[in-house]
This record gives sequence, C-alpha cells and structure tokens, in this order.
Amino acid sequence: MPIALDDRDVRILQILCQEGRISKSELARRVNLSATPCWERLKRLEAQGLIRGYRAEIALARIAPHVTIFVVAELESHRTDDFRIFEQAIARRDEIIACWAIGGGFDYLLQIVTTDINAYQRLVDALLGERIGLKRYFTYIVTKDVKADAAPPLGHLLGRQDT
Repeated sequence: MPIALDDRDVRILQILCQEGRISKSELARRVNLSATPCWERLKRLEAQGLIRGYRAEIALARIAPHVTIFVVAELESHRTDDFRIFEQAIARRDEIIACWAIGGGFDYLLQIVTTDINAYQRLVDALLGERIGLKRYFTYIVTKDVKADAAPPLGHLLGRQDT
C-alpha cells in the first residue's frame, strides 16, 4: 500500500535524491517551509522508511582501476530453498553491489564491480564451487557509463509532473 504524500513531501524526496548533503535550512527554503516543519517532515519520511539512507557517489575511476559487469543468472531449480541459498551466497560477496530477482527467461540480474576480468572470473569460479544452484549465466561488461545512478522519476511515478 503506497504511503500518501503531499507535494512538499514529494519535493523533499526529489531534492534529496539529487542533493543528499543539502543543508536542512536550504532544503526548507527550497520547499517553502520554515526549518522546524521541514525537519519534522524529513524525520517522518525517514521513519516511514521512504528514505533508506544517504550516500556519496564516488568517482571510482579516479581512485582505482575497476570493471563493472552485469550478469543474468538462471538457477538449476526453482524451489524456495534454492532461491534462499543463492541469495544468501550473493549477499556475502562485496563485489556484487546489486542483485535483482527478475521475471522472464532468467532468475536474477547482478551488478558486479571488481578490479578486472580475472578477479571477476575468480568470483564466478568461487560461486560455482559453492554449489549455490547456478545453472547458467551470461556476462555483460560495461564499456562506458551512459546514464547511471539517476534519481527515480518521482513526479512521473506519482502523476505530479509539476513538483
């Protein structure tokens, strides 16, 4: 069940998606509220679980060599325990930065960031060695970021194009 949000709540969320480090006073100014009511709204949005956290976007290429890889994976079996075993194994790997259960011909889409292709292959070999039910997988190496980590289109999703 979606949580009811007014236009100011939506605007607060939109601003925070773009500028997570915005000061509370600037956020209040931008949504046309005084600081205390804005702070109360922000705390309510956090308490409702709408804001799951704040993080920095790191220019990884300026820090360390790396490769981003997407993998679609199919499991051998589709029993509840098989999904649980696979998901627990994936959760233990820091290199796997995102994993989604998907519909269609495959079961999961994984996003992996590691130092190079050899490190990726060692990861896959280790996963296969763990016997986590991986039947087959297909690897897609990112060659260039075109659009990444964009904020979700809250106004569009909520039918509020003007916010």
